[in-house]
Amino acid sequence: MAGSHTAARSFAIRAAALLAWSLCFLCVTLAVGGLLLGPLNGRTLGEIFVEEGIVAIATLTVAFSVVGALVASHRPGNPIGWIFCAAALFQGLNVFGWEYATYTLLTEPGSLPLGAEVAWMAQWDWAPGLGLVLVFLPLLFPDGRPPSRRWRWVAWLGAASIGLIALPQMILLWPERGAALMRPESVAEVPPTLRWLLAPESAGFPLMLLAGLAAVVSLFVRFRRARGDERQQIKWFASAAALTLVSTFVFEQVTNAEGGLLRVIFATLSVLLIPSIPVATGIAILRYRLYDIDVLINRTLVYGGLTISLALVYVASVISLQYAFRVLTGEGSQLVIVASTLAIAALFNPLRRRIQDFVDRRFYRKKYDAARVLKAFSARLRDETDLDRLNGDLVAVVRETVQPKHVSLWLREPGER
Repeated sequence: MAGSHTAARSFAIRAAALLAWSLCFLCVTLAVGGLLLGPLNGRTLGEIFVEEGIVAIATLTVAFSVVGALVASHRPGNPIGWIFCAAALFQGLNVFGWEYATYTLLTEPGSLPLGAEVAWMAQWDWAPGLGLVLVFLPLLFPDGRPPSRRWRWVAWLGAASIGLIALPQMILLWPERGAALMRPESVAEVPPTLRWLLAPESAGFPLMLLAGLAAVVSLFVRFRRARGDERQQIKWFASAAALTLVSTFVFEQVTNAEGGLLRVIFATLSVLLIPSIPVATGIAILRYRLYDIDVLINRTLVYGGLTISLALVYVASVISLQYAFRVLTGEGSQLVIVASTLAIAALFNPLRRRIQDFVDRRFYRKKYDAARVLKAFSARLRDETDLDRLNGDLVAVVRETVQPKHVSLWLREPGER
């Protein structure tokens, strides 16, 4: 009986792994297909990387699918892996479907089948993927269950918001499927009484944001109650989510501003940072190098603050010095850029030490106090000659830094073996 149970469990794990990796292969294929169809539709590099965000969505699709397959194949009972796979599938369908419909309806009309149906699907298939990531992922992370039964309403609210976004578009846009859907200005008129249902922000999207906010609150509640591994897992997820949120906000601000090179740089950085949520979640679920998260958070705070500070100093110095040169000489100078670059190089280490000291003092107080005590003890150690006083200082330092339950110092008598 036990043998049959073990065999059934082994078969279920293999079947789950096969399904997960099959979904991963499909998602990667959809992402690659969207990237290949983009240039065929006449998309420029700016549109592919920045305006349309094809590279970003494709990268996110691949990251979510690979991490989802890893988690689902190793932990098939945890729904987080399957949420990742499903979100990646909807994202892949969206990025591929939009480019596929554009190609077969506008670029080369009639060259590929099912163009009208794919154009219809591309209008609403983004909503389930967004809802899964925004609501269900923080609500169920890391064990696949809400913090308590009282939080189940958040899942129902998230599901209702997805339905309010997707279902009206599925129903009302089905008769309009075709090339008109790829040209928003030429979509056939919808009755005014129903038109508001087609706007995601009308009802469904605010509900999704509300459910997402409640899910984030539930994650904070879970973090306060968590201990040990679960606490470290939530740190991985929260740090990656915060990094993604900040990078997305900065990218949006830069994209809306004028500045070609800066937009390309931030677009590239955003592509590199986008997979942080699935990668960090996968590491947390699989518990690989789990307790290095404190070091990672520390380095992120230090070097993130350092990068922002140096960028502000560089921009301010270039603008102010160029203005001064124009006032004095009537034209700008390349020496300004050279001087600003040298100033940034000179400021790097001193500014890094100051930011590191601030981060340790503000967020890692125990580590900062321990380092301060050890530094002071090292200074006394060089000058102290009284052995008894030195022994007392050593015991006091151990108590303050390590904080053991009990500490004692044993010394060997002179001449004793």
